[in-house]
Amino acid sequence: QVQLVESGGGLAQPGGSLRLSCAASGLSTNYYAIAWFRQAPGKQREGVSCISRVDGSTSYGDSVKGRFTISRDNVKNTVYLQLNSLKPEDSAVYYCAAAPDYTCLSGIHPGLFGSWGQGIQVTVSS
Repeated sequence: QVQLVESGGGLAQPGGSLRLSCAASGLSTNYYAIAWFRQAPGKQREGVSCISRVDGSTSYGDSVKGRFTISRDNVKNTVYLQLNSLKPEDSAVYYCAAAPDYTCLSGIHPGLFGSWGQGIQVTVSS
């Protein structure tokens, strides 16, 4: 059974940083595409970043390019999202999700990911 557990969220000041973790069980992060999504109140779920299976190619949403970095540790079976230069508009619930046959260079589409974590709150405020 696939399980994804997010951690590392919380409160950060504008311009600050956080690192989110997505610990996976029941799958190998080397053979699944893992993506991060976020959803703010009243808004649609937005694709933030994605790391592809095997070759590890990455993609980012336009609103986070140059500020967020996705990475993975296949030994720990964990995917990370480093959030830098945070803005108040980055506040949302962040979710990680997994898909077995997906290339992130195709985009970050929530409907194509079948396994989801429970989500974690990120709040950016002074």
